[in-house]
Amino acid sequence: MAVSGLLFILFVLGHMLGNLKILQSHEAFDTYAHHLRTMGEPILPYEGALWIVRLVLLAAVLAHVVLAVKLWGRAKKGRSVGYAMKKSLTSSLASRTMRWGGIALLLFVVFHILHFTTKTIHPQGELASPAANYVESFEIWWVLLIYVLAMAALGMHIFHGFFSAMQTLGLTKTKNIPMLRTIGAVLAALVVVGFLVPPFAVFLDLVN
Repeated sequence: MAVSGLLFILFVLGHMLGNLKILQSHEAFDTYAHHLRTMGEPILPYEGALWIVRLVLLAAVLAHVVLAVKLWGRAKKGRSVGYAMKKSLTSSLASRTMRWGGIALLLFVVFHILHFTTKTIHPQGELASPAANYVESFEIWWVLLIYVLAMAALGMHIFHGFFSAMQTLGLTKTKNIPMLRTIGAVLAALVVVGFLVPPFAVFLDLVN
């Protein structure tokens, strides 16, 4: 679970950096999108490398979900013993909402794929340019709201998940716990801000 979670964090950071290109120009964003689809050519077919990445990520997400369900099952069995500690002062908001935040993120990933990948959901209309699709999408208030809520859930998930991954990998020591929590907080803040700056820039007509 720790490995799949860290793999997903790396993907999220890369995806965030790509999205920031919309602040540079439509051309920069379209070039980035085109590069993703043509990676590996001519050895791989068009979008071949991209689909390999998608399948690896899908496998990681599925593994993450399965392991999370197993952990939840174990916690449920031990509830009679640990229930009195459920509201311990040491438990954070992030840890208490990890399960529901994960479910929300899973639903968001489905929406995101239907929105930008398959374009099954396209409230902005079907546009040829990836940059135009991005801009037109975030000019719609409810689309922006969905992404804001999803990024809030993602930030909480990363904040708690990063430290949990370090614990699972045996990398937490008494002396470095504050540092690891700080890294988790910085990563979470970076992802939330990095993903939301471009949509808000679009919505406020700073990018058009």
